[in-house]
Amino acid sequence: MKNKFTKLEKSWITYDWANSVYATIMMAAIFPVYFTSIVNDINGKGDMWWAIGTFIATLTMAVLAPILGAVADYKGMKKKLLIAFLGLGLSFTLFNAITDNWRLMLVGYVFSFIGFLGSSLIYDSFITDITTKERMDKVSSWGYAMGYFGGSTIPFLVAIGLIMTLESKTIAVKSSLIIAVVWWTIFSIPMLINVKQKYYTEKAPGNIVVNTFKNIKKTMLDIWSDKKVLYFLLAYFFYIDGVNTVISMATAYGASLGLDTTGMILALLVTQLVAIPFAILFGRLAYRFGSLNLILTAVCVYIFICILGFVMGLGIEEGFLSISEALILFWILAILVGTSQGGIQALSRSYFGKLVPPERSTEYFGFYDIFGKFAAILGPGLYGLVKALTGRSSLSILAIIILFVTGAFFIIVNKRNNRLVD
Repeated sequence: MKNKFTKLEKSWITYDWANSVYATIMMAAIFPVYFTSIVNDINGKGDMWWAIGTFIATLTMAVLAPILGAVADYKGMKKKLLIAFLGLGLSFTLFNAITDNWRLMLVGYVFSFIGFLGSSLIYDSFITDITTKERMDKVSSWGYAMGYFGGSTIPFLVAIGLIMTLESKTIAVKSSLIIAVVWWTIFSIPMLINVKQKYYTEKAPGNIVVNTFKNIKKTMLDIWSDKKVLYFLLAYFFYIDGVNTVISMATAYGASLGLDTTGMILALLVTQLVAIPFAILFGRLAYRFGSLNLILTAVCVYIFICILGFVMGLGIEEGFLSISEALILFWILAILVGTSQGGIQALSRSYFGKLVPPERSTEYFGFYDIFGKFAAILGPGLYGLVKALTGRSSLSILAIIILFVTGAFFIIVNKRNNRLVD
């Protein structure tokens, strides 16, 4: 396998560097805090409205994903749809930088998030157009690594610097959004110029709407009959929900135990930095040991993370750990997450890309996207249910193991049904 990346591969990887800035600035770290603080000052319901906006955008894309995928696979449509969703994301992110009305900011967030999710779906599916099956693990892993380093770290540090140095927090946040728009735009250019749709399906004669839904039905039946794809999607549904739950609940879990917020945020920044080399390492090891084996290894690491997280929480609840000792454990957990987070995400994408017919890749990735979106409901729900029944956060994080164990089960089943693709 050749070591140097082709021009197409480099252009595709650069888009991960480009769009990760949205995930950090707009979704996770900067804008959510600003939005919720503004709304809380008005009606005390900032987190509620943020959750509603996230739910609307996620549900919209979950519904649109198979339709979008079916249309994108027609000749010449994939790039057009990428540009359309990219434009939507950029426009409404910029819109939020110039409006002060919280309702308009919520609308801007919803539409920008839809743009981000839609463009990400199309981008993922382009992996079949830009490289070979043998190189997908390496290319996908480098994409995630560059995303962590570029979009997730550099602009984030700049935004933190603005917030710490500028007297007006509003100006600092709005400047951060403008930086995000500029970053996302500039580093999308190689993808837009160089990457072309290589594989496609021809439009059948007749009504395009009817044909689109016929294609969706065909893909659903094909997935059901192809056990390799079916079992992997079932495994992905469970383990990626566990991964996302660990990501989304980490600071909330730590805060419920009384850990220092600043310390936790710094630990999560370390997670991003650790994820860079380990994402690349996973790509290299997958070539030697197989993608599914590496994914299964990452799932086992996450099971250990949940056990260690349970011990940390139990120590605080039962009093055999101090806050400072628990914070040290939190840092260890953050590093462990970094060793597997990028790898499991990257190899999931590349492994699925190997399984699907390239001319229908976007349609298949539409279903891949659905499994990921709807899975996002199960983990937090399980966490909340166990907390409500037991009153213990430690047992809530322990319960997440169920998701990883179930995912591991379907991976093992998939391995028995799949000896060739890995």
